[in-house]
Amino acid sequence: MTAPAEPVPAPGPAAEVTEGDMAPRFPRLRKLFYQRRGFSDSEKTAAALLLLATVIALIWANLPGSSYDEFWRSTISLQVSGNGITLDFRSLVNEALMTLFFFVVGLEVKREFALGELSDWSRAVVPVSAAIAGLAIPALIFLAFNHTGQTSHAWGVVISSDTAFLLGALAIVGPRLPGHLRIFLLALAVVDDVGALAVIAIFYTDQLHFLPLVIAALGLVVIWMLRWLRFGQGPAYLVFSLVVWGALYASGVQPTLAGVAIALLIPVYSPRRMDVERAAELSRAFRQSPNPQYAQAAVRGLLSSVSVNDRLHTLYSPYTSFIILPIFALANAGVHLTGPTLAAAFASPLTWGIIVGLVVGKFVGITGMTVLVKTLKIGVLAPGLTFGRVAGGAALSGIGFTISLFIIDLAIPDPVLQDEARVGVLAATVIAFVLGWAVFRIVDKVQPPSRMSLVLARPVDPKRDHIKGPVDAPMSLVEYGDFECPFCSRATGSIDEVRAHFGNDLQYIWRHLPLTKVHPHATLAARAGEAAALQGKFFDMAPIMFSHQDALELDDLLAYAVTLDLDIDRFEEDMRSSDVVNRVRDDVIDAELMDVHSTPTFFVGGKRHFGPYDAATLIRELNESRTDRPVTPAPR
Repeated sequence: MTAPAEPVPAPGPAAEVTEGDMAPRFPRLRKLFYQRRGFSDSEKTAAALLLLATVIALIWANLPGSSYDEFWRSTISLQVSGNGITLDFRSLVNEALMTLFFFVVGLEVKREFALGELSDWSRAVVPVSAAIAGLAIPALIFLAFNHTGQTSHAWGVVISSDTAFLLGALAIVGPRLPGHLRIFLLALAVVDDVGALAVIAIFYTDQLHFLPLVIAALGLVVIWMLRWLRFGQGPAYLVFSLVVWGALYASGVQPTLAGVAIALLIPVYSPRRMDVERAAELSRAFRQSPNPQYAQAAVRGLLSSVSVNDRLHTLYSPYTSFIILPIFALANAGVHLTGPTLAAAFASPLTWGIIVGLVVGKFVGITGMTVLVKTLKIGVLAPGLTFGRVAGGAALSGIGFTISLFIIDLAIPDPVLQDEARVGVLAATVIAFVLGWAVFRIVDKVQPPSRMSLVLARPVDPKRDHIKGPVDAPMSLVEYGDFECPFCSRATGSIDEVRAHFGNDLQYIWRHLPLTKVHPHATLAARAGEAAALQGKFFDMAPIMFSHQDALELDDLLAYAVTLDLDIDRFEEDMRSSDVVNRVRDDVIDAELMDVHSTPTFFVGGKRHFGPYDAATLIRELNESRTDRPVTPAPR
């Protein structure tokens, strides 16, 4: 990689140091830096609210003269000309409000399969297989405890993990450097949710009425066609969504499935250039002549440049995480924990089927299938995603909670048995949390996070990495960099000198670490580099971007692609593709796994380099890393 800048040592006191480049090198500043980078505690907050609502429900249900059951049995009705819907408060929560929760789940499922971790089967095979085993084995264990009688119908209680509780628990007790573990568990949770929703639709629908089902199907067709509606999309989506929900309710199908069905029809795509440019033109027009008409046009233009899926997910996720799920817990977690109730529960095969199914079934199913798939070489685990870490995540997956409580209400009509089942779900949640904590502590002792930061997490892969030099060279130099980082640009001079010194004895590898909070164009530039790589021009595009760090807008990047004679339509399409997005994200996650948060960061012979990165220093360390023959003297 070439650049006009002179080789310089690591930035000293007189150097121009930005917050992003300096913060990770000093502990106190690092803490401030992370806070200002916006590392959100929303997952912890959502889990804490869910836990708080559960505790309140338990206290409320066990107060002397409690009004808990009486309150949630209160009814509300909507009548039009003598016809309408009557629901008690608990059903209002479980069948109406939870529709929005399942809608958000459906949006996540659609996005993951279209653009995310599940868009590439080779990437998805391990979490998909583990999720299927995590659905089946808990159900089989439950049926071993409850193979006859009315409780056997409740096997669906143990099949699903609670995504909100799972991610919150991972944030609290998980490893300090989770790396790809969170992505793995998210992908697993998506498949888990799909399986749970399919089970609800197939096994927990008592009777069907044909005409309302036809109306619901027609409503879904109309919702699919709304993507071509230019104006009034929002009100139209709302009206026909209500029609679909009402029709499913009348048909006998669990109406919350309307949320999933509608979400799967909502379009999802990466922002398209013409839409972004149109939004920019409308914004400029409003700036030049601020008036209500231009304001509305600018707002519509900005909204239309982002997919409906993204907009709705961003809009509704906070409501489901911070309001609806806590209300659901408040309505469903209230169990009368009297002595006789607890004695009956812990002597009940229903309770033990749920506890063992969730805690043991999830742990064995997910961990066992991951080991099997990896051993048979059907799929691969991401860097740093060891079997120990997967086992910790599998243990936390025994937190069933939301879907478990939801299915209890569908599968068990007897209130006494419902209480026994809820005791099982609550006990399993506590046990799974403690088990996950224990597994992660053991794993961290066996393989401390501090060791992971000293060595390269992912070995150099000629099929995957951007390499200059022979792939069998006796020395390797890996750089994690950022195309908008001035120090990375200056370091190219040192890299060129090092490469010239060693010749074919050295392979140089570039990996992405865009510091987006201080370099807002870095991710876009990284994707441009990957798109150029798909046409064999990565190391032609990189020096151009380094030489024009003040011009890394989309139009600038497209202009650079033109100068390299790239297929511009393919280049722009590749920049938005899930392959390119995931490839850049993988590098970032690998860097986080190794506690790398500054650029440039180098790995010499697979070991992390600390200190100056001038040519003489790098040559000396590379010489020390080689074992094939006598070292080459460094230049004086």
